[in-house]
Amino acid sequence: MASSRETADRYNPVETEMRWQRIWEETGAFRVTEDPSAKKYYVLEMFPYPSGRLHVGHVRNYTLGDVVARYKKASGYNVLHPMGWDAFGMPAENAAIQNNVLPSEWTYDNIRVMRDQLKRMGLAYDWDREIATCHPDYFRHEQKMFLEFLEKGLAYRKESYVNWDPVDQTVLANEQVVDGRGWRSGALVERKKLSQWFLKITDYADDLLAGLKELERWPERVRLMQQNWIGRSEGLHLWFGLEDSGGNAREDELEVFTTRPDTIFGASFCAIAPDHPLAVTLAQDNEKMQAFIAECQKIGTSEAALETAEKRGFATGLYARHPFGQDRLPVYVANFVLMEYGAGAIFGVPAHDQRDLDFARKYDLPVRPVVVPDAKDGATTEITDTAYTGDGVLANSEFLDGLSVKDAKAEVARRMEERGKGRRAVQYRLRDWGVSRQRYWGCPIPVMYLEDGTVVPVPEDQLPVKLPEDIDLSRPGNPLENHPSWKYTTCPHTGKPAVRETDTFDTFFESSWYFARFCSPAADGGIDRAAADYWMPVDQYIGGIEHAVLHLLYARFFTRALADLGYLTTREPFAGLHTQGMVCHETYRDPDGNWLYPEEVVRAGEGVFNTRDGRPVSVGRLEKMSKSRRNVVGLESVVDSYGADTARLCLMSDSPPERDLEWSDAGVEGAWRFLNRLWRLVALSEERGGALAPVGAARPNTIGPKSDAALRLTHKTIRAVTEAIESFHFNAGVARIRELANALSDLPETDAPDGAWVRRHGFEALVRLIAPITPHIAEELWHCLGHETLVADTPWPVADPDLMQDDVVTVAVQVNGKKRGTLELPVDAAEEVAREKALALETVVSDLSGRSPKRVIVVTNRIVNVVA
Repeated sequence: MASSRETADRYNPVETEMRWQRIWEETGAFRVTEDPSAKKYYVLEMFPYPSGRLHVGHVRNYTLGDVVARYKKASGYNVLHPMGWDAFGMPAENAAIQNNVLPSEWTYDNIRVMRDQLKRMGLAYDWDREIATCHPDYFRHEQKMFLEFLEKGLAYRKESYVNWDPVDQTVLANEQVVDGRGWRSGALVERKKLSQWFLKITDYADDLLAGLKELERWPERVRLMQQNWIGRSEGLHLWFGLEDSGGNAREDELEVFTTRPDTIFGASFCAIAPDHPLAVTLAQDNEKMQAFIAECQKIGTSEAALETAEKRGFATGLYARHPFGQDRLPVYVANFVLMEYGAGAIFGVPAHDQRDLDFARKYDLPVRPVVVPDAKDGATTEITDTAYTGDGVLANSEFLDGLSVKDAKAEVARRMEERGKGRRAVQYRLRDWGVSRQRYWGCPIPVMYLEDGTVVPVPEDQLPVKLPEDIDLSRPGNPLENHPSWKYTTCPHTGKPAVRETDTFDTFFESSWYFARFCSPAADGGIDRAAADYWMPVDQYIGGIEHAVLHLLYARFFTRALADLGYLTTREPFAGLHTQGMVCHETYRDPDGNWLYPEEVVRAGEGVFNTRDGRPVSVGRLEKMSKSRRNVVGLESVVDSYGADTARLCLMSDSPPERDLEWSDAGVEGAWRFLNRLWRLVALSEERGGALAPVGAARPNTIGPKSDAALRLTHKTIRAVTEAIESFHFNAGVARIRELANALSDLPETDAPDGAWVRRHGFEALVRLIAPITPHIAEELWHCLGHETLVADTPWPVADPDLMQDDVVTVAVQVNGKKRGTLELPVDAAEEVAREKALALETVVSDLSGRSPKRVIVVTNRIVNVVA
């Protein structure tokens, strides 16, 4: 055997892991090309932002993807498993300012460090396909794509109110505003009017919505989140006549879109957005209204920001005439109405909308219930602090009384359309994607402007438009706008002076097509159609739930747009999606409230103390690993001490991947102990007297009972681990592997042919099963077992159906429902046999005390219940 060399008593992860990583790289073990004769499998984890050194919380999703990639490769697939860097963004710009370096320098240094860390984890990436989105060879293609979007009408520029992050000094999409704050800075978002570039994602709203039904391997909650964000609703456009406080009619009308025309008789006010044209006109001669509108600008444009803000209004002095009566509805400018939704105006029905109810209570407006659970409740229903939003029938609504909500909607729509004052329509919550960002470290938008404002696309032969390197980041505002020369250029068509667009793309632009670039990272056209047709869609995508709307929705839109432009055939980028849980750790604080790293604390007795000054430390709850709270465990500290396989095993062992995982020293130690036990079991088997059959030896004709039990358990484990990986229950698979290792270690150490063959068969299955999870020790043990090939190139073991059925089963024996022992019986043993053996058990004989049983109930292969 190849393992006849002297084998160390203790597994050496540092030397072993470096050697096998070198061998994988030298042999190109994970390099792939398109092979039409082979079934493909594309595994991808959401690529990282190169922020600096990794901690163990960062690498959970990469390890999950690696297990799948290695398993699918062993299962005969041609596996694409690439890695790259989402490298543009504000954090690099902020870090560059703090450290007085160029963002490019900071970014590429981080990429180098993180690449080395990922390689130390033994991840099975095809590194030849590595990309960085900040490299001109990448972003020149997306600049070309943008120009094609522009030509096709999918990109356009307009002036609009946007979410403005006052800290990052840039625009945010609605999806990037969380609870009214910037998703990165945490600053309260404001409303600001700017000229912005948009992509017409709304053109694809119906297609994006319909496509969700096909994504059967996506988590249901992610599909629901996208469905709600797209927010398709059927409603009615209404036009209200307007008059002043003296009852004088105005020539203009107020357009309102509503999904609840049935509640029209419950309306008690109308409200318009602060930037509605009517509000802008009225405010010209009203300083108080101007001040109110200015206050509204301090709130962002997202629904989340509006929901959390106090509902405030300003009475315009105008009234809207009710379409079916003599009522006049006061018109307010309200801080919770957005110009971008519907027509920028609403009619408020306080009894049936909580937001409207809060507003009505504040301004003492009528609250009239018009939908009630039962018709007889119409006169008695009262609304207090909670709006009624349930279903029911119409009341207090003249000709609508007694109708269902559905029928009442249709009746109002019919009557309004007959009058020419209404029009049925479909609306979407989804807004077009604003892609302009006012920062330096991003992809330049490839257009220029003539003096008269004419937009001129940069010619394709002048792409990429690169960023200047002589940049001053110390001044406030957009560095590209402040650059003394970069933005000044010449129109390629007229020779006239022109200025470049100084905004850069939202970084989600880069991550919306990177998965397609991985299919052909050197393709001169950005995406090689044949390569993309072979690899796309991604079969298994892995990443955080926080990207359910942001990245995933944009990527689905981008894929459709690129398909329509001829780049791709597929219209859905990700066939399967898994959202992994967080890796959590305790938090620690010293008496001064400063956060401490785990390595800065020590436990002594029942206390926890600071290793530097011995002062007591307060221990906080488990939280997601975060550099800001310092509850991170450095990846290198674990790998240096225990090896990458220990970290990988720990990440896969303790909980299902979709749940949060608690990282603990005990978990690391447990994984380390198991790997050493596995090492002693397999690598030192013959030295400890456990004979192994030669490599490739034929199965003996006769196998004894103990060896047969071990053989059957081996094949049951093969089936169980296969099912566990396929279903993402990796922790269950690890548990079955441990169980098999324990059983094989209990085999009698004998030279009998059956024992030697079963031991080798079990060891080889054990090594192949654990190889996707702990690949380095698996390669070493495979070598110790006498193989010259790589376990990474070895087929996945296949369970023998004949060996997964037991010859005997364990049957419980009860007396009057209380367990009194067990029997080992042949499978499907006759009831008479089971009855006879159960009554012969000493515990049963004792319980009966010489009496005959009243009945003996036999459930074949499961239980015998003796009724005394």
